[in-house]
Amino acid sequence: MSEQKSKILIFSTAYYPFMSGAEMAVDEITKRMQDYEFDLICARMDKKLPREDKNNNINIYRVGFGCRILDKFLLPFWGYIQAKKLYQKNEYDIAWSLMASQASIAAVFLKKKFPQVKLVLTLQEGDEEEYLRRYVGGNKFLYRILIRPWHLSVFRRADFITAISNYLKKRALDNGVKCKISVIPNGVDIDKFSQKFSNDVPGDIKLELNKKEGEKYLIHTGRLNYKNALNDVVQALVYLPDNVKFLQIGKGEELENLRKTISELKLENRVILKNFMEHKDMVKYLRLADIFIRPSLSEGLGNSFLEAMAVGVPIIGTPVGGIPDFLIDGETGLFCEVKNPKSIAEAVKKYIEDKDLYNRIVQNGQKLVLENYSWDKITKQMREVFLSILNT
Repeated sequence: MSEQKSKILIFSTAYYPFMSGAEMAVDEITKRMQDYEFDLICARMDKKLPREDKNNNINIYRVGFGCRILDKFLLPFWGYIQAKKLYQKNEYDIAWSLMASQASIAAVFLKKKFPQVKLVLTLQEGDEEEYLRRYVGGNKFLYRILIRPWHLSVFRRADFITAISNYLKKRALDNGVKCKISVIPNGVDIDKFSQKFSNDVPGDIKLELNKKEGEKYLIHTGRLNYKNALNDVVQALVYLPDNVKFLQIGKGEELENLRKTISELKLENRVILKNFMEHKDMVKYLRLADIFIRPSLSEGLGNSFLEAMAVGVPIIGTPVGGIPDFLIDGETGLFCEVKNPKSIAEAVKKYIEDKDLYNRIVQNGQKLVLENYSWDKITKQMREVFLSILNT
């Protein structure tokens, strides 16, 4: 007779096909845990999406009308109703909340109704907590009485918290957390990002981009949003030689602002904008690039940095959020200052002018990622969390 699998109910505001770093982390971890059963509740956000679905090892239950804003707003209540119904059928051992968000409030409601359920909170947030003020028009008073109490509820009810960086662990402690906290970062698909390609692949990409001999490509992979400060990268090109270009892979709400900056500075011939692409394609462009850059204003961890390091592309980042967990200045990358295009240009010049520094950072970065950030290792750490909480 086979041993009964432990059951985990995941709460996530968004999920497949709306996949960012946090959702991809859940995907990578759960598909490596075939000895657990996973159900997941999320906002529907698109009328075309079925209310019940499956992705890899997760049964998905979407709630809402298919309207992004309304579904997120009502998720705490509809999510709880769905969770209560599922619990009465499946009696979950663990409720796993992905981030302190709308979905986490539904998880708290379930915990109140069924106290025997162990609540695990995973902090993945890349934005500062003050970003939540946007829900009340930036009003600090309304934020403190209408938003913050709900936001903090999952911190107070959690039985165990994992954070993807020491920065987010500190945020939890600052919010008065009393339960155990472990830092478990997101990982990298080592096989995918350290794969070897046939020699013609870089040539094909080089031909597509028209990369000429002696040109240096800065690259960023990820969303064009405010916190990634990619306008600063474009402005940094003014302080760099004409042979330095910038390749951006991914779209976002800052696209038009970026295009405006490119036009104003007359840099159309030095900036290449490409749409979002799957990792299997993106890694080919990373291999052709010379330097990865993201001058973040805030960052939970920064998986795109780790992916670039795994490929063998040296990185430039700011000393904010979780970035200092893996970026040691002069050893595994170079720091630049926040909101300072000249500082970005200076870091780029260091790489270009010092080949020994460049090669050392490439080697150190690859070694760091291979030893500490594989999804197999991250999954093992999460498994230990689940086992420890089930045995308490």
